[in-house]
Amino acid sequence: MMALPYITEHTGFTGTVYATEPTVQIGRLLMEELVNFIERVPKAQSASLWKNKDIQRLLPSPLKDAVEVSTWRRCYTMQEVNSALSKIQLVGYSQKIELFGAVQVTPLSSGYALGSSNWIIQSHYEKVSYVSGSSLLTTHPQPMDQASLKNSDVLILTGLTQIPTANPDGMVGEFCSNLALTVRNGGNVLVPCYPSGVIYDLLECLYQYIDSAGLSNIPFYFISPVANSSLEFSQIFAEWLCHNKQSKVYLPEPPFPHAELIQTNKLKHYPSIHGDFSNDFRQPCVVFTGHPSLRFGDVVHFMELWGKSSLNTVIFTEPDFSYLEALAPYQPLAMKCIYCPIDTRLNFIQVSKLLKEVQPLHVVCPEQYTQPPPAQSHRMDLMIECQPPAMSYRRAEVLALPFKRRYEKIEIMPELADSLVPMEIKPGISLATVSAVLHTKDNKHVLQPPPRPTQPTSSKKRKRVSEDLPDCKVLKPLLSGSIPVEQFVQTLEKHGFSDIKVEDTAKGHIVLLQEAETLIQIEEDSTHIICDNDEVLRVRLRDLVLRFLQKF
Repeated sequence: MMALPYITEHTGFTGTVYATEPTVQIGRLLMEELVNFIERVPKAQSASLWKNKDIQRLLPSPLKDAVEVSTWRRCYTMQEVNSALSKIQLVGYSQKIELFGAVQVTPLSSGYALGSSNWIIQSHYEKVSYVSGSSLLTTHPQPMDQASLKNSDVLILTGLTQIPTANPDGMVGEFCSNLALTVRNGGNVLVPCYPSGVIYDLLECLYQYIDSAGLSNIPFYFISPVANSSLEFSQIFAEWLCHNKQSKVYLPEPPFPHAELIQTNKLKHYPSIHGDFSNDFRQPCVVFTGHPSLRFGDVVHFMELWGKSSLNTVIFTEPDFSYLEALAPYQPLAMKCIYCPIDTRLNFIQVSKLLKEVQPLHVVCPEQYTQPPPAQSHRMDLMIECQPPAMSYRRAEVLALPFKRRYEKIEIMPELADSLVPMEIKPGISLATVSAVLHTKDNKHVLQPPPRPTQPTSSKKRKRVSEDLPDCKVLKPLLSGSIPVEQFVQTLEKHGFSDIKVEDTAKGHIVLLQEAETLIQIEEDSTHIICDNDEVLRVRLRDLVLRFLQKF
């Protein structure tokens, strides 16, 4: 979502964007925070010569190792954010969206964040599931919809956990105990975070933990330009929450306990460190603020304020950035650094369980998931294993998926259906012949009754109409069945033919009438009567052949 303005505003994009309502609202908050942080520190001049490969090589690390710097872009503006969001069409879970009649697209709950979705792309006979950023753990969003992913021809799988060896529950426990330890010793705790997502779960865990750990008089500060909106939004998206939070709305109680923390003044939120915050600020305290990269936002101020004392602790919970790289510019640091990455997305054990349950015919995933991580090459359990083996892809690679569209659904108009006369050809199997005009528009196919032959009229206008419509020929009856050779020979003998020889061929039989210099080729799907210019004989033989076949 954060990249959306780059796509819709700078690539000539003219399509539609589909997203759920919480995705749009929370995505807006994340982008608004980003723009706000960047615009607070305008650069006096912009430099781009350093992106030249020859110059980049001479720069200090990490800049000299940065990949594809020529594609790096300036941050978008709020105007571009609003323009990008205006192109989004809101959809709900399990809502079917028709795309040009060719395919149907459906979002399903992925269980990872408010409004986060997996998508099904299906035609009448084929189904592709796109699974990305999903969670099977019980957190605040609606649980993951697995049942709807069944019977997929292809399942595209991406967005797995970035730290497969860390258990989110264990990390939350570690987070709480380190936070309590620091505060008891008179230190401050800094939590670099995004304004939405894991922070809701962290505040909920702390709510349960505060009193038992004797932290009830320690202030919690949430500082972000969108802090207020984020906390309020999370309370109003009731239908996107897990069942137990949904039921609280009807009590009525706020679904998240951070509402109570705000009422009791334990949690305070501010748009920035200036203004009200500087009056209310007291230590020791816990501060949640952005940006998790430690490169911009209010977190920079706190790193510089608290970094020199070993009483203070910074706790990293977001898995998106390497914490050692994030800290690099602040070294030497006296404050303690704790790494508790909380990533609730699917790990490899959960993936193999999921694949066993939904049983897709083919799995497609990034190449990185088909081999153990480079740092732990012996861990064969940290990769996707399935049968048949997953198809892997690299960035910007075009894949041909291993299935073809073989069938289309065709509707038949009621008046045409009325005119059909099915004939039973075997017990339980009936056939009917259809003559119709196939009308195709927007990838939808309809069989319509054939036009009645028009009477020629003198008017030119009438003529043109009849020219457009295909002519309807009178059709010969269709034949079905098979010709039993022995009975056929007996019938020929009864009708005065003698000297009959039968030869077997690869495809069927040849019946030779030597006296009449005629041969009858009988194959599974055709019968040929070959005789020399004797039309009367040919018709006689044809009528005998037809006795064995059924006509429609």
